[in-house]
Amino acid sequence: MADLAAPVRVSPLIRFGRWGLLSAGILYGMFHQGRLSRKEAAIREIELKQKAIRDEKLAKEKKLASEREIKELESLAGIKS
Repeated sequence: MADLAAPVRVSPLIRFGRWGLLSAGILYGMFHQGRLSRKEAAIREIELKQKAIRDEKLAKEKKLASEREIKELESLAGIKS
């Protein structure tokens, strides 16, 4: 095995800077995640309301299309209603 040199002692200022930036990054990440979560929850709530309206509209359109198709089939078959 090769002899390795002794590790270099890191300055306390550099060590403090590293740990300080790591801590700041973690705190920023927590803040940013919370902010994005609240924003996304509001968007989901709006989309849920719009989905109910959209589903109701699609159901009405489907019902009208079904009724039109039935009338067309009756006229093709010669059935009077």
